[in-house]
Amino acid sequence: MKRLPYLGKNKVTAISLAIVAGTLAAGIFAPWVAPHDPLEVHMLLRFAGPSSEYWLGNDHLGRCMLSRLIYGIRPSILWVLAALAMSVGIGAMLGLAAGYFKGIADAVIMRACDVMLSFPGYVMTLAVIGILGVGLENILIAFVITKWAWFARVIRTSVIHYAESEYVKFAKMLGVGSFLIIKRHIVPVSLKDIAVLSSSSFSSMILQLSGFSFLGLGIQAPQAEWGMMLNEAREVMFSRPEMMLAPGLAMIAVVSALNFLSDSLQILLDPKLRKEAA
Repeated sequence: MKRLPYLGKNKVTAISLAIVAGTLAAGIFAPWVAPHDPLEVHMLLRFAGPSSEYWLGNDHLGRCMLSRLIYGIRPSILWVLAALAMSVGIGAMLGLAAGYFKGIADAVIMRACDVMLSFPGYVMTLAVIGILGVGLENILIAFVITKWAWFARVIRTSVIHYAESEYVKFAKMLGVGSFLIIKRHIVPVSLKDIAVLSSSSFSSMILQLSGFSFLGLGIQAPQAEWGMMLNEAREVMFSRPEMMLAPGLAMIAVVSALNFLSDSLQILLDPKLRKEAA
């Protein structure tokens, strides 16, 4: 509890936390927060400007920009968070097994990681999309397939350091089981590394999903997603540049907030960095 006041003292961190929490809440409660149906078409309101009923105006089909922006949080943020959780879960379990048991388990898992990491992430993701086809579900599957190896390798390095500590050796001498040692002694001290890795990867995965949707490989029309909204506004980017403003600013705000939170989390969990920040 003594570490938490740092978040309150740092205004940038507090603002970033508010942005991320507000965005997640808006996405979860989108049906109650959004003023209109994001798929409702009003051709008479094509490219209409902001009004009391449509705060951000209407797009090329007269759909409510604000409602589409709010519903776009779900694939852009919430589903990416689910894919991140799966990637971290798989990578953490394999990394813990490789770092603690070593031997054959370590060799097999690390060789699998080497194979996965030998290809650039975007190339692997495109290959998976090419095999499975375009769409949100396939991109999320591609994220899990390509991201777990990176988490496993980094977590394995952390676990090896903690597995050689004196209290773990003492627990082994007392005959404590490996599963209990991992649960009580390895996982708690590895959580900070897992948290920092996860937070730093979250923003990059959001940008990747939006980038694929912008290229037409992710969310397909008429569903709302920030990258898809940018793609739809691309044809009128010179005549109606404001169409790209809302999803672009939303993406910048959320990604920047996540990056600030990642830095703050690293400082919060590292005593040396916390002393320097103080």
